[in-house]
Amino acid sequence: MNDKIPNRLTEYSFLIFFLVLKLVLSFVLVNSVYELHRDEFLHLDQASHLAAGFTSVPPLTSLFSWLIKACGNSVFVVKLVPALMGAVTIWYCWKIVGFLKGNLLAKCLVAVACLCSSLLRLNTLYQPNSFDVLAWTAIFYYLLKYFDKNEAKYLYAFAIFVALGFLNKYNVLFLIIGLLPAILITSNRRVFANKHLYFAVLLALLIISPNVIWQINNHFPVLTHMKILQATQLVHVNRIDFFIGQFLFFISSIFILLAGIGSLVFYKDFRKHSWIIITYIITLIVFSYFKAKDYYALGLYPVLLAFGAAYLGRVLSKKYVLTGLLFVFNIGSFIYLLPLLMPVYSPAQIVAHHKRFERVGALRWEDGKNHELPQDYADMQGWKELAALVDSAYAKVKDKSGLVIRADNYGQAGAINYYSKYKNINAVSYNADYLYWFKIDKPIKVLIMITEWKDEDPLRKREQPYFGRITKIGEITTSYARERGAGVFLLEEAKPEVTEIIKSEIEEEKNDY
Repeated sequence: MNDKIPNRLTEYSFLIFFLVLKLVLSFVLVNSVYELHRDEFLHLDQASHLAAGFTSVPPLTSLFSWLIKACGNSVFVVKLVPALMGAVTIWYCWKIVGFLKGNLLAKCLVAVACLCSSLLRLNTLYQPNSFDVLAWTAIFYYLLKYFDKNEAKYLYAFAIFVALGFLNKYNVLFLIIGLLPAILITSNRRVFANKHLYFAVLLALLIISPNVIWQINNHFPVLTHMKILQATQLVHVNRIDFFIGQFLFFISSIFILLAGIGSLVFYKDFRKHSWIIITYIITLIVFSYFKAKDYYALGLYPVLLAFGAAYLGRVLSKKYVLTGLLFVFNIGSFIYLLPLLMPVYSPAQIVAHHKRFERVGALRWEDGKNHELPQDYADMQGWKELAALVDSAYAKVKDKSGLVIRADNYGQAGAINYYSKYKNINAVSYNADYLYWFKIDKPIKVLIMITEWKDEDPLRKREQPYFGRITKIGEITTSYARERGAGVFLLEEAKPEVTEIIKSEIEEEKNDY
């Protein structure tokens, strides 16, 4: 008993070290030249419009955004939330290794494997993806515990994380599609005879019911959103690239990942957990069939890394040279690949090393073409400049009661609302959730309009008949910004028909959506 206490303290010390390291790296490995990502602005604005559902994502993210807003809404807090989710994911991996009776070496291996992977990059962005991976990892953990202990509490924990995963991102349904046949064809199918499974399912349905009802009442906007994704983003997804991406995400931890896959197939102590590898295969096939983005499957990997670490912890016990070489490869290769995985390079440095980025497909955008920066990085540029231009236009308007600030897209609208020095500036758009937040309760007198970056009407000929005076305030000039060239215009002395025109455009956009 006395020997166990120091061992536990040692393990807890290592765990705390890795969790703190995770948080620190999430901040220090992001070049300060980058601003928030366009998607983050939309999620943050949802805090001011809490609802049971949104056209872009389920409602859980809005609750996180509300907490962020309550804590000051600073960039630090925004970045801290996904970093904490990543830390909890590592904690669950640590627990899975413990469940498999893995030693301290195994637990350190899985922590390093998670740290030295694309999960680190994922956890620097305030998007639903971080909680998605966390939820999937927790789902695997609680199923492992239930199949081992046959205790109902683990079924309820499993159901709660399925529900939370659903309320975070509908992506979790693909995991369920993979899990069901995997459980049915193994001895674990006896779970379907347990009444607590159905009570747990009812609990999950109760938790997600507000969002399901919202989807029904709003004619399932998620289906329209998926069609838009298929037409604009997923159309350029290549299935071969999807599978290549699965291993590139964990290239530094490849030996641990392969050990996890291999041990679940060949290692007799782990064969009773074969439902995990079957789930992995089926889910990947389903993702591939629907031409999903490669990172949609990231939630499958923490559990595989945990199994690989547990296996290697046994095999490498007291083999210090091999253990050292594994850590050196894992950490060393990650450091070498760091500029490709994390935004440590400035845009100018990326352009200077563009061949290195191009070779791994990092410069390919959703349009299927190569650009100067990775798309995510270009989406983190120029927002402060845009907000400053809009503030300049806003300051020129004396009577703001009839003012509308209309952006071209949700990124612009959200960035203005976040970075503007004016509270409640309320920029809106015909795009994404902003379309439903676009309320006109007074006649429009002044319009601040932000154009798209490929503006086909730089003289605003379309608006000239409806406004007495049109002034161009400026345009985004930040180098390499995806929105570079987007203009800010101040349109004053609006004619009466402007209000009705914009109202009709809003309704038309809603009908199209």
